Amino acid sequence: QVQVVESGGGLVQTGGSLRLSCVASGRLFSHYPMGWFRQTTEKEREFVAAISWTGGSTLYADSVKGRFTISRENAKNTVYLQMHSLKPGDTAIYYCAFARRFGSTTSPLSSEYEYWGQGTQVTVSS
Repeated sequence: QVQVVESGGGLVQTGGSLRLSCVASGRLFSHYPMGWFRQTTEKEREFVAAISWTGGSTLYADSVKGRFTISRENAKNTVYLQMHSLKPGDTAIYYCAFARRFGSTTSPLSSEYEYWGQGTQVTVSS
């Protein structure tokens, strides 16, 4: 059974930092790209960042470029999202997911991902 569990969310002031973690199991983690997405009650799920299975290629939404960094530790089946200079607009539930295709490249499309976790809430106060 494939499982994805996010953690690390919380309440932070504007300009603060958080690091999200996503631990996956039940699949050969090291051979799949991983993605981070976020969602609020007002917006549909939106792409945040993705990383290739080797970690050598990353992709970011324009809104987070330069502030967020995605990374992975295949030995720990874990993908991270380091977030700096947080803004109230970053407030959302953050989800990670496996890419659907083994060995595929990074993609910003949520339809290219499966096995979503329950999410972790990030709240940025002004």
